[in-house]
Amino acid sequence: MIATSSPDAPLPGELEDRLPEFTEQVATALANSEVHKELARLAREQAALRHVATLVARGIAPADLFETVSVEVARLIPAEGAALTRFEHDGTVTALGGWTSTGGYVHAGQRFDLEGTVSDRVLEAGGPARIDDYMTEPGEAAAVASEMGWRSSVGAPITLDGRLWGVLAVASKDKPLPADTERRLVAFTELVATAVANAASGEERARLAAEQAALQRIATLVAEGAPPDEVFAAVADEVPRALGIPIAVMLRYDADGAATVLAASGADWGPVGSRRPPMQESLSTTVFETGRTVRVDDWTQLTGPAADAARQYGIRWGIGVPIVVDGALWGVITALSREPQPLAKETEPRLARFTQLLASAISNSQAHTELFELANEQAALRRVATLVAEGATPNEVFAAVRDEAARMLGVPLTILLRYDDGTATVLATSRAEVFGPVGTRWPLEGSSATALVHRTGRTARIDAADARGPIADAVRRAGIRSAVGVPIEVEGRVWGVMVAGSRESQPLPAPTESRLAKFTELLATAIANAESRAELQASRARIVATADATRRRIERDLHDGAQQVLVSLALELRAAQATVPEELEQHRRALSHVVDGLTSALDELREIALGIHPAGLSEGGLTPALKTLARRSPIPVNSDIRVGEGRFPEPVQVTAYYVVSEALTNAAKYAHASVVDITVAAEEGLLGVKVRDDGRGGADPAGGSGLLGLRDRVEAIGGTMELTSSPGVGTLLSVVLPIRADH
Repeated sequence: MIATSSPDAPLPGELEDRLPEFTEQVATALANSEVHKELARLAREQAALRHVATLVARGIAPADLFETVSVEVARLIPAEGAALTRFEHDGTVTALGGWTSTGGYVHAGQRFDLEGTVSDRVLEAGGPARIDDYMTEPGEAAAVASEMGWRSSVGAPITLDGRLWGVLAVASKDKPLPADTERRLVAFTELVATAVANAASGEERARLAAEQAALQRIATLVAEGAPPDEVFAAVADEVPRALGIPIAVMLRYDADGAATVLAASGADWGPVGSRRPPMQESLSTTVFETGRTVRVDDWTQLTGPAADAARQYGIRWGIGVPIVVDGALWGVITALSREPQPLAKETEPRLARFTQLLASAISNSQAHTELFELANEQAALRRVATLVAEGATPNEVFAAVRDEAARMLGVPLTILLRYDDGTATVLATSRAEVFGPVGTRWPLEGSSATALVHRTGRTARIDAADARGPIADAVRRAGIRSAVGVPIEVEGRVWGVMVAGSRESQPLPAPTESRLAKFTELLATAIANAESRAELQASRARIVATADATRRRIERDLHDGAQQVLVSLALELRAAQATVPEELEQHRRALSHVVDGLTSALDELREIALGIHPAGLSEGGLTPALKTLARRSPIPVNSDIRVGEGRFPEPVQVTAYYVVSEALTNAAKYAHASVVDITVAAEEGLLGVKVRDDGRGGADPAGGSGLLGLRDRVEAIGGTMELTSSPGVGTLLSVVLPIRADH
């Protein structure tokens, strides 16, 4: 402190002693003034902090909070400008809010490069940092700040969950900011961090609620057994809303890595069912190759077909999560974004929750489909097995298998062929216009499924484009693109083949061979049964033919032997009788009695011969022989015989004759009938014989050897016999005989 006086008035001597007292009083006054200023500054600071804290506690929107903090901090420091920025993954910062005394400078959402900014200094230091003179800083941002008149700035980090999230900065145009600016900013950054954390927590809760609601809706569809297509479409709609991404696509993998579109939203990804071939470095192909979740950080920085396709749709980021069904890779769901910022790191696990629901839906659907297919398959097999058990003809079984297999597999082509001396004969086919009618023969040349099965004796699977030979050419003409052939094995030998063909580009499903094999097993049984029946029928026919030949021989032997001897003896006795004198009348009567006995024995012998074999059949044919039977019947007979002028094969004539003969005998001896009606007619290669009586009925076809013998004789030549005999109603014997030239 300095005291001065004029020359005319010198200072009192005691003033020097009193100056220290005055200086102390002045110092006290000045100190009190600074204290008041500091208290006032602290009060303003606390008021600003309380204001911000109140807004944070009320859950103010982050954008509004950022602008409020900018204003409060700028006024408190004081500074000409303030701003909040957030660090981005790509090395930039985004402005979240700010204020300047002149307006302008800061626009929410605006992005800046880090170089030459105070945010860059904060990032490097990991704490508060400053720039005292932008004129000395490198970079475009510093140059722009200098041009706008900014001289210095101070920034303090905003730390969230232990990581550097953003920066609160103030700036000055006149001079460097005060030394305690960093400390004062930190108090606000803590409040900002709390607000951001609260907002993020609220957003997370809302996000989780939306995600859980979406998952619940999908789970409800799955639990209700909604069709897969409906579930796929729902997932494609729910994923973008729940995860906040613009595009979702669901794809199913084919065996070659190609992917079929199942559902999509947010972009025109092609119609459902369209097929996308494998593409190097694409999301779907990479997931198929690795079986793992894949992320593409920025397609704009990549090259190749996949990157070109992504740029065509404006896509920058993408995530693919595999859909695994029952332990096997089934498909993929991809999340795609056109936004400049990458998809959040938690997108993968969130997307995986949807794929898990999808896997359950697909697994349930597949199980339901498999059960449905199994039920249909079992029903088809039962129908064929019933035909086999009922002794249906092979042609009936072949046609049934052709139709049942086509329905079961959902294929346009089924064909059954029998192998014969280097050829394959068509037994049944769904495409007769291409492969020809039943009986058409095809050479076994080339590499068709039919030829491969013949050569190897094993199942064969082939792409029709690679097959060669006449049958392969016919398969291609039918529009077939892939085929499976399964051998028909009868008693240890490859008897034939069953082939199924598809027009689809992808091969027939893997279980096709095993499903066809179930039909070929039934076919083998039917064929073996038919061959056994044919052998049995041939054996019975041989037995009947042998018996008939024996009967004819006995009849001839009787006619040419015993009958002739008896006739000769009778004639000799008549001659001897004529020579006996009249006086020996007793001898004449004795000889006459012997002649009558011989004549009676001869008649009985003729009857026996007629029963052994009807010789009249060979002489006059069926009509006269039947009329003779009718005349000789002790019961009145009404006959209606319409067989034309021609003659039938001998086995047919003989069988028809014995049917009528046995029926007349039974009507007379057992039924006590009063009349018998006989109808015999030939029509369309068949001879029908019906014998009806009005007797007491109740005849049992198993009760005697006569009817059983008739059935054997009828069936031996391929005919059928039916007996209807109700007590008190009478008996009807119906027989149908095939008229074939091979008898």
